[in-house]
Amino acid sequence: MSYQPLFMTFDEGKQLQQQLGQASLIGCAIDSEIQQLERYLAEVGIEIPGQGEGGGYQHNRHKQNYIHMHIAGRLFLITEERRYAEFIEQMLLGYAVKYPTLANHVSKDSNPPGRLFHQTLNENMWLMYAADAYSCIQHRLSAAQRQQIIDDLFRPMIDLFVIDHAHDFDIIHNHGVWATCGVGIAAYAIGDQATVNKAIYGLNGDGETGGFLAQLSKLFSPDGYYLEGPYYHRFALRPLVLFAEVIERRQPELKIFEHQRRMIQTTTQALMKLAFPDGTWPAINDSSKTMGVIDEGMIVAASIYCGRYGSDPQLLGLAQQQATVWVHPFGAQLSAALAANPTVDGDWGSVQLTDGANGDRGGLSILRQRDGDNTPMMALLYYGQHGSDHQLHKALDHGHYDGLALTLFNRDHETLSDYGFGRWVNVEPKFGGRYIKENDSYCKQTVAHNTLVVDQGCQHQFNTALAEANFGRSHFFVSDGDLQGMSAICNDYWPGVQQQRSVLLIRQPNCRHPLLLDLLRVTSNDAHQYDLPYHYHGQLVRTDCERSYVGGVAVLGEQHGYQHLYDVARARSADGSALVSWLHDHSYHSLITAVAADDELIFARTGANDPDFNLRSEPCIIVRRHGATELFASVIESHGYFNEALEASTEARGQVERIETVGHNEQGSVVRIHGHDWQLTVMVSNRADVTADCEHQLSFAGEIFSWRGPLALIESN
Repeated sequence: MSYQPLFMTFDEGKQLQQQLGQASLIGCAIDSEIQQLERYLAEVGIEIPGQGEGGGYQHNRHKQNYIHMHIAGRLFLITEERRYAEFIEQMLLGYAVKYPTLANHVSKDSNPPGRLFHQTLNENMWLMYAADAYSCIQHRLSAAQRQQIIDDLFRPMIDLFVIDHAHDFDIIHNHGVWATCGVGIAAYAIGDQATVNKAIYGLNGDGETGGFLAQLSKLFSPDGYYLEGPYYHRFALRPLVLFAEVIERRQPELKIFEHQRRMIQTTTQALMKLAFPDGTWPAINDSSKTMGVIDEGMIVAASIYCGRYGSDPQLLGLAQQQATVWVHPFGAQLSAALAANPTVDGDWGSVQLTDGANGDRGGLSILRQRDGDNTPMMALLYYGQHGSDHQLHKALDHGHYDGLALTLFNRDHETLSDYGFGRWVNVEPKFGGRYIKENDSYCKQTVAHNTLVVDQGCQHQFNTALAEANFGRSHFFVSDGDLQGMSAICNDYWPGVQQQRSVLLIRQPNCRHPLLLDLLRVTSNDAHQYDLPYHYHGQLVRTDCERSYVGGVAVLGEQHGYQHLYDVARARSADGSALVSWLHDHSYHSLITAVAADDELIFARTGANDPDFNLRSEPCIIVRRHGATELFASVIESHGYFNEALEASTEARGQVERIETVGHNEQGSVVRIHGHDWQLTVMVSNRADVTADCEHQLSFAGEIFSWRGPLALIESN
């Protein structure tokens, strides 16, 4: 038989029969899908509803139908169980009868409506999975049945996307990736090469203004970072790798896995590099707080990566964390590779990723260290482009105003956290499960992130066009040894205000966990109010300065996110340094920050002016200062252990007692961290021309400080 299914051949399916009943990752994955499909067949069977609201019953039934048709197709090739093929046959023929009777959906979204779903995005997904299922049983269908499915189901769907909604088919956006994938895979399934070409090269046929190749070249930086951030990256990655796999099998002469300097490998790696130690992804731009590497797109991508590029320690570490593989021959390869290397360490270490299609629009830096217990710690500094581009598509509007935002993950949690998006995914009673108004009024605002706010405003005046025209740049990156550092500069995010943020991870013998040193230097010719928020989770334990409780329902402001922050308490310190400690699960964390006499610590909490209870109630500490050119210097220390059940608490007070700013200018900044019986003097370069060999010699308050390179440290008792 010359015809072969789209994702795996008949022979590959038979080879996977050997994995049935095995305790391997692939064997368990096959068994899990068999159980899932059998439950669906027993509990639901053939049910083809009409239209319904987004996230509602009909929506989810159509979604579950395509998911289970896709599963049934692959399992039919593996098990040769006739019931699985008959399920697909009845489903497709039933949809072929239903689909022509449906008008466009009445529900409106930023994406055009489909007939089954409220937006074509979901319909693109349905088409891709249904077309794959069709390809697995096509040889069993009569000529009349095949023609009915093509003429009354697949062809009208393709025409809806390519003709009726042609203005959206070529959008450069995660929706556009799904559109090209759905149409292209369906066109391969029905033998329509002309439509395949539209999916690959765009409606104009140039591979530049639309189509799969344009998505590859415009949405990803040379380092593979995706414009909208990791949450949308994992969503775009699934169709990206699936369509690529079908292209490789149908048109190997295109060498799609080698295209654009192996972009598919690069962008898969990029998403792997971004993950926190627990496998979740940082909340960059509009992002879920819970999405991680066990997402289906990452699982599929890991197996295809193994099949097309081979395995490496990082990939095996990912598969170990996922604890499953895609049910596919490539999943079997990955399963076997991990079985041969069960103790692999897949740590990516410290990395940098550029942003922008040409890699010239800022980026992000990640530092990773391990503590005395070999527990991983990760700090991320973001200074890339805005994350939205209305010039590409109106729906590409997921960017946040958070240049130089800092996130810290330690002791199995975010120590410094980002709120993420304001959205109730699939919770229809909450504004249809869509983005809530507070996503704009709080979540995207600068104060919702761990970065500087000037005059209680918002970076780039909450103007997407302004934000798109500006981006940060890396200043230095030192990724090895006990002293690691990353620094970036963002100019004119606020009119007339320049910012440099340098973040260091310091492994110090007296501290069980690495210290994070945060230096944010701001320069201006004019005086401003500067607010530097630190968002955290947990319960406040102690401060070393007296707090005054505000009480009542006071809020911090009227706009730019401040209207959603309760003003809970205020504090000042006359000692030049202030300490705040909190407890989160089993760990203590302390923020020690250098303060001037008129600085204020503001203890705030989200949830104000929120009549629909849309926002989570979470705490933050804001360091407020008035000035022009200033250096904010803070240390974050994780320490101790708490177990309520065992009534155990150790090292509830950390090793760091205070921090002082020795001095700073355009050449460098010097701070001193004081411990119980030790101190660290840390020197960081502010020079625009900083290099690994550049020399510094500064004098502050009669002390001379000399060092070579971007940063240095002196330890003394």
